[in-house]
Amino acid sequence: MDKAMRVREICDSFRELCSVPYNESLQSYKNDGGLIIGVLYNQVPEEILTAAGILPVRIRAVGSQGTEASDARFTQVNCSLVKHFYDSAAKGRFDFIDGLVATNGCDHVRKLHENWTSVLKPAYSHLLCFPKRQGDDLQVTQLAKEIKKLKESIEAHFGVEITDEALREAIKLHNRTRELQCALYELRKGENPPITGAQMLAVMMAGTCMPREAYNAQLEELVALCQDVEGISDYKVRVVVYGGEIDSIDFFEAIESQGALIVADSLGGYGKRSADMQISLEGDLYTNLANAYLMERPAEPRLHGTRAARWEYLEKVAEEANADGFIQVFIPICDLWGYERVMFATEVEKKDLNCLVLDTEYIFTASGQTRTRVQAFVESITEGGR
Repeated sequence: MDKAMRVREICDSFRELCSVPYNESLQSYKNDGGLIIGVLYNQVPEEILTAAGILPVRIRAVGSQGTEASDARFTQVNCSLVKHFYDSAAKGRFDFIDGLVATNGCDHVRKLHENWTSVLKPAYSHLLCFPKRQGDDLQVTQLAKEIKKLKESIEAHFGVEITDEALREAIKLHNRTRELQCALYELRKGENPPITGAQMLAVMMAGTCMPREAYNAQLEELVALCQDVEGISDYKVRVVVYGGEIDSIDFFEAIESQGALIVADSLGGYGKRSADMQISLEGDLYTNLANAYLMERPAEPRLHGTRAARWEYLEKVAEEANADGFIQVFIPICDLWGYERVMFATEVEKKDLNCLVLDTEYIFTASGQTRTRVQAFVESITEGGR
């Protein structure tokens, strides 16, 4: 088979896995007796679950058609993301999971966890308290304690033992995932990236909804193939997408259909930031996990006092990818990313950068409007000579 064709085949298979909450890979895993825990947001150290022999699966409301079940539980100032998550859970679309783990990432997610546990009553649930700022050893020590509480909670409920050796192997496995993801991002910095931004988003999300060993095997093949394919050349501008919990491949495709190739990203949930860390295998593993998730991974708005670091990371990503401009994506009523929008606008104005801000609900429907705005943005760059 032609290498380019095989690349498309792997990316298409990843996209198919992301297209439903309970895909064939998860069904096969479950039929073989495997346990699955739903994870709310990327602050949860999934290595703990993997070490327990449990498959962590990121909660997404893919295919949601409404939020009727959420209307009695959430106010109009709760973001559409949590409403769609709860609606899908209330309608049984996550009945395949054996438990739920969340963090106190924001008030909206905390409310989602509260409603999910008190009303829908999952067999197992745990809320991991994640520090609100980076700092000294105190925050790392506290997070390490919280991670140990999660470990003990899982052991008690599921009757398993999470040994240091099992955790070390789980960390190796997840480190390899991140290493391969970063290698793919590196290849996308070239003049002719081997895959589109939409395909990259599918690659990243697939890692959160299938057994990790199988994912790594396919990712190994994809990275090797992408080093030899011709790459993409029919684009007009190169852009970086910046935003929160964006998981719509259709949204990325709408952007790229207008000639704006997404060559890099800085996303809250499924982008490069999640891959930009490696967890040490030396010393205390729980401290290492806490240090990596809190201090080493590039910061986002959920961590106070990291504004300068966030902008520095975004600029670095854009520079390395030779980007022509930025597209910031905002889900309305998200408090934390709303403040980020103001910060972003300030930096853009100060440095006279090419930037487009797009508002979108969690479930993407405004395809025509998005295409029109991106088309105008692309023209402003190409015709303006910037």
